[in-house]
Amino acid sequence: MKLKVTQVRSSIGIKPKQRGTLRALGLRGISQSREHDDNPIIRGMLNKVPHLVKVEEVSS
Repeated sequence: MKLKVTQVRSSIGIKPKQRGTLRALGLRGISQSREHDDNPIIRGMLNKVPHLVKVEEVSS
């Protein structure tokens, strides 16, 4: 299973660690999306920035 992660809020004014998490997820701007494999590492990163991203499950 894959997860489609879309950035829905700006990274301006957020903590540096959260900004780094968005970068590690491959997100650089609002409405940009990336697909990641569903694993505990990605889930943990998404739990750090739930207010900035939208997550959808995609069948691969």
